[in-house]
Amino acid sequence: MSGVLVTAATGKTGTALVEVLRSRGVPVRAGSRNAAAEDPDAVRFDWNDPASHAAALRGIDRVYLVPPPSTVSPLTVVEPFLAEARRAGVRRLILLGSGIDFPGAPGRRELAVRVRREPGWVVIRPSGFMQNFLRPHLLGQGIWSRGEIRTAAGDGRVGWIDVHDVAEVAAALLSTVDLSPFDDYHLTGPQALSYREAASIITDVSGRPVRVYHVDVAEVAAGYRAAGLPAPFATSLAAIESGTRAGADARLTTSVLDLTGRPPRTFDDFARRNRAAWLDRDDEGRHRRTG
Repeated sequence: MSGVLVTAATGKTGTALVEVLRSRGVPVRAGSRNAAAEDPDAVRFDWNDPASHAAALRGIDRVYLVPPPSTVSPLTVVEPFLAEARRAGVRRLILLGSGIDFPGAPGRRELAVRVRREPGWVVIRPSGFMQNFLRPHLLGQGIWSRGEIRTAAGDGRVGWIDVHDVAEVAAALLSTVDLSPFDDYHLTGPQALSYREAASIITDVSGRPVRVYHVDVAEVAAGYRAAGLPAPFATSLAAIESGTRAGADARLTTSVLDLTGRPPRTFDDFARRNRAAWLDRDDEGRHRRTG
């Protein structure tokens, strides 16, 4: 079939992208480790099982590629898939990169360089996801369970982006014949917000007080390790906050508007759509009773 293979189709951006593409009548093959039996176009796709790659690519001409999570060196695992995609005649491949640099993870940059070598293959680099403020992400879990955010980013700002905007950009690039001459696309929301500013919006919208505690990078890394992340990735992920504190992640772009024709969603809009996600059971009951 001529269509799009979406890897990590049950993840944040993958779920949103499958929905967008199908709403536009684009044939989609939804790849995940546990393919949904009720979805006739779902296919098993496992980075640790190269045999699943060829079957997922059969008849496909476009790919949305989400690299293996929680690793600082994804290229070793992804390289055989890229070779298979090239042999299969994939003409457009969109790699989900990151607009925030991962210190100590050169393999992520190497993967982006490798993808850009192929004509028609590009990288999108979104800033931090707004959906990280929701469970099951560790940040969202801390808000829901304790009403707190613990960060080493200080008052540094991030151009938080909604994953639905990432999905719509990916959909546009997957259906565009001519790409701009840029090596990749840095995607951000319309505002750069600190954790304290984001917490204030969540508090105002949900009525749930959210406190921000400034901690050091080592404590952030320890929290990631305690949540089950591999130590090298936990260290790299925590170190991002040092860059945020120094202003490295406050950059804003117009890429979402340029590629989709509409401005990116605001954090306030995201918070209003997800208000119930930060309430405990007692809070949810009170909101239902009061309307």
